[in-house]
Amino acid sequence: MSHDTRTKTISLNSYGIKNAVVHYNLSPKKLHQICIDTKIGKEASSGALAINTGEFTGRSPMDRFIVKDDITKDRVWWGDINIPFESAKFDKLYDKVVAYLSEKEIYVRDSYACADENYKLNIRVVNEYPWSNMFAYNMFLRPTEEELETFSPEWTVINAPGFMADAEVDGTRQHNFAILNFEKKIALIGGTGYTGEIKKGIFSALNFILPVFKETLPMHCSANVGEDGDTSIFFGLSGTGKTTLSTDPNRSLIGDDEHGWTKENTVFNFEGGCYAKVINLSQKQEPEIYAAIKKGAILENVIMDDNGVVDFEDTSITQNTRVSYPIYHIDNIRKPSIGKNPKNIFFLTADAFGVLPPISKLTPGQAAYHFISGYTAKVAGTEAGVTEPLPSFSACFGAPFMPLHPTKYAEMLSKKMKDANVNVWLVNTGWTGGPYGVGHRMKLKYTRAMITAAMDGSLEAANKDNYHVHSMFGVSQPRTCPNVPTEVLSPRQSWNNDEGYYKTAQKLADSFKQNFKQFEEFANEEIMAGAPPA
Repeated sequence: MSHDTRTKTISLNSYGIKNAVVHYNLSPKKLHQICIDTKIGKEASSGALAINTGEFTGRSPMDRFIVKDDITKDRVWWGDINIPFESAKFDKLYDKVVAYLSEKEIYVRDSYACADENYKLNIRVVNEYPWSNMFAYNMFLRPTEEELETFSPEWTVINAPGFMADAEVDGTRQHNFAILNFEKKIALIGGTGYTGEIKKGIFSALNFILPVFKETLPMHCSANVGEDGDTSIFFGLSGTGKTTLSTDPNRSLIGDDEHGWTKENTVFNFEGGCYAKVINLSQKQEPEIYAAIKKGAILENVIMDDNGVVDFEDTSITQNTRVSYPIYHIDNIRKPSIGKNPKNIFFLTADAFGVLPPISKLTPGQAAYHFISGYTAKVAGTEAGVTEPLPSFSACFGAPFMPLHPTKYAEMLSKKMKDANVNVWLVNTGWTGGPYGVGHRMKLKYTRAMITAAMDGSLEAANKDNYHVHSMFGVSQPRTCPNVPTEVLSPRQSWNNDEGYYKTAQKLADSFKQNFKQFEEFANEEIMAGAPPA
């Protein structure tokens, strides 16, 4: 896939970027070497490129804007997540950014999103830094040489980490920004080197385009396919195990983060790569991801010793240490990245309160309720004695990237679930035997066994009409599961403290209800019936 010897060059004059030295579609090998030669990256012992993203090591949701125009004004759910930006201010800021990029060395990549030909979105990414361009190679889909000859971009990402906005003049909140302009089809990113802003900009655009214009549900999820052709979908916020659990040696990976579910009942990957957290990564627990960290992968904000050996437990820069790699670094992948016949959906949550069952079956109403809620828990700070977990809700398991009202996506999901006769499972990958600080994290081998049993039908067969209805949450809790000790399946039993369990469960149930108040006026009766009865 090397493009080093390509003769094609492009001009950026039409974007307002003048007299730039343009490096077009360089290979990852060449970009890797440029980073080493210019000392803006180091090579890890695995061969991967290690870089530091600078001030920002994660997304900055309060600095994400959408231009309010004729396309968006009556469709976008405006508020703290989708913050409006004036068209005139966008134009002025854009002019400043392209003036900043003029006369610099610039890295340009033509790529696309959406593996299904019917939904393909051509993207041109213009980067100030070579490693940002390598990230775009890893994360977007890669056109063939033939396709590049006639490539016509529909959307453009302008990415200038070194440009700092003047908030008072430019209309931003502070010096960094990520702005979507649907009329001009531009994602404008400045003041932050965090690469995730590049892919999340396009993901956010697709979250608007697909449901509004293509009758397709965009999903912040991973997906894989079994030998029988059955597709499984995994929703979950960061740290719940989405990438880990969908990377299964016995199933082909469609993708690890962003997908569309079409009106034709297929599931397709938006991306051409994976962007995984590497905090506490181990070869034993996550062999596929560990093996994918090699030449061509980019490690972000990790600590290495003098020999380039990464300490994956070191979080001194950030807890959000990451790796990006092209999907072909994983052996068992689906080609093309499309699945049919969705059969099981898993909502993954890392419940630090330790009260949700490790797996439970949801009704359609409960599925819509939990989808809109998008629950996980944050573990409190590491100061001595602070062990109180904090509930965290992100609508549709991806609120920061959802331009429409969450109930729009939930209603689409509900309809698709019913039409396809899909089973929906709530899976707690978090704590058992007590809350964070008292109990312990659910063993990965048990979670994998439960998910496997759900997918192969043995969990349903073992329980049939024998599910226990959880008194606090109303979900159907299996009493038995192949390869999982029975006592693990009951969170109450694992606590050995009924009073403490029910008190904590009530607290979490109340948090769900409190959070859902913002959606009640838009939710139908079936969705409201999915709330915790307690």
